[in-house]
This record gives sequence, structure tokens and C-alpha cells, in this order.
Amino acid sequence: QVQLVESGGGSVQAGGSLRLSCAASGRTGSNYAMGWFRQAPGKEREFVAGISWTNRSAAIADSVKDRFTISRTNAKNTVILQMNSLKPEDTAVYYCAASGGVINPAFVPTVQHQYAYWGQGTQVTVSS
Repeated sequence: QVQLVESGGGSVQAGGSLRLSCAASGRTGSNYAMGWFRQAPGKEREFVAGISWTNRSAAIADSVKDRFTISRTNAKNTVILQMNSLKPEDTAVYYCAASGGVINPAFVPTVQHQYAYWGQGTQVTVSS
């Protein structure tokens, strides 16, 4: 099992920044991709960003491109989502996710069923 713990959520005014962290522990191994999803009230959970287990590749949703970046620590067990120029429509619960073992070093999962483990979520609220 893999445990994921998110931190860094909170409230911010439009145009501000937040930095979300997700620490993985347990039977993590080394070859798992990590990603972030979000779910706003009344909406489906959607992909935000993902990064391959080698840090070689990353994917960012069009809705947050040029504002959000994703990175992993050298130990690869912590993933960071840096969110800049936040908008009210970014308000949602943000979830960290980790895939099972991945062979392709450049693979970045972008859909929910490709991820095996999920964090409990952290609230991000952006006011206008």
C-alpha cells in the first residue's frame, strides 16, 4: 500500500499563489507516476497535472497551463504543484494520486483509472 498526504491548501485572493505538496510513504518502490486532480462542487473530478516516475515527462491540463507547474523531489517521493495567477474557477478540492508500477520512463497518466492510490484531498479556495 501507498499512503499519500497532501498539504498546502488554503484560501487566497485571485492572482495569488499556492504551493501544494504531496508526500508518499509505504510500499512506494521507485517507478510510479504521480499527479494532481481537482474536483469543484457539482463537477466531475478532473486531471490537473502529472509527472512520470523519472521526472522525464510532465503533463498539464490546458485550463491551468502557463499558471501551474508540477515537480518531484530528488527522492521522488514528494510531488509539488505550484499554482500561480490563481482564478476563482480554480477553487476545488485538490487530490494527489500515484500510479502503480510503471515501466515506461516517460509515461504520464492523465485519467483517474490509471492511478491506484489517492490522498484525502486539500481544499483550495480562490476569492475574487
